[in-house]
Amino acid sequence: MILYILRRLGAGIVLTLLVTLINFWLLSFSFEAVVRSRLGSAATPESVTTMTAAMGFDRPLLVQYLDWLGGVFRGDFGTSVFTSEPVGPAVASRLAVTLSVVLVALAITVVISVALGVLSAARGGVADRLAQAASLFGYVFPGLLIAIVLVVVFAINLHLLPATGYTPFNVNPSRWAASITIPVIVLVIGGAANITAQVRGTMIDELRKDYVRTLRTRGISTRSIVLKHALRNAAGPALTVLSFEFITMLGGALIIEKVFALPGYGTFAFNSALEGDITVIMGLTVFGVLLVVCINLVVDLVNGWLNPKARIS
Repeated sequence: MILYILRRLGAGIVLTLLVTLINFWLLSFSFEAVVRSRLGSAATPESVTTMTAAMGFDRPLLVQYLDWLGGVFRGDFGTSVFTSEPVGPAVASRLAVTLSVVLVALAITVVISVALGVLSAARGGVADRLAQAASLFGYVFPGLLIAIVLVVVFAINLHLLPATGYTPFNVNPSRWAASITIPVIVLVIGGAANITAQVRGTMIDELRKDYVRTLRTRGISTRSIVLKHALRNAAGPALTVLSFEFITMLGGALIIEKVFALPGYGTFAFNSALEGDITVIMGLTVFGVLLVVCINLVVDLVNGWLNPKARIS
């Protein structure tokens, strides 16, 4: 297992290097635009050349990338081209905001999805139809529309929750919970639809297998069969969908953060892309890729723990 983890970490590092190298190459086409943006209306051919040299953009591209990569290995992600803010702490603080919303939403999504999926597969009938209707609701209604409705109802009409803004947990836990409630609900509605359908489908398949019939003939209760045996075996595909859903939530955080004015990872990435802040974009890329690699590794390990067949000896 240790060797397997090391291999996965090695593959993750290689993937990160490839992604950052390709991203740096693509960003190199905007070097001149970044220089002109910094100079503004005073940009002249001479000043552009001088600023390009001052920023190091006139050096060979591979040399620039290796210099940046060396800084990353030392824990230095550089500074923002436009604000001179250290990139590492800036990205980490914004990512903490996004994760505080996404992880809470993911935890609630898992609880709701597993409960609905298992109930739907085990009971059938009305419970199954209600679970499918709930999933359909999440598929049909776009998150932006749901967000607007929730803001109008709970923030504007009832004044129970703030419409926009974010309060850090360490400043005021209750205000933090209030500030993320509506964004979390929006993410949960969309995420629960996908995972509920996956749990329901895999549970139905498991409950039709021979070992379930064997357990029933031995007098084992339905509750024990569903929760201790079928659910454990059905967890693998659901975990895979869960990892994809986590990545989807991170991508959807851009819209959520713009709507609710949250100072998170998505908003920071959007603003940095508009400004052409190359150093910040590279830092965001590293954090994003490493986060995805870690999530996939955790899912594989949990899947191996739940399913002995998936374990690597």
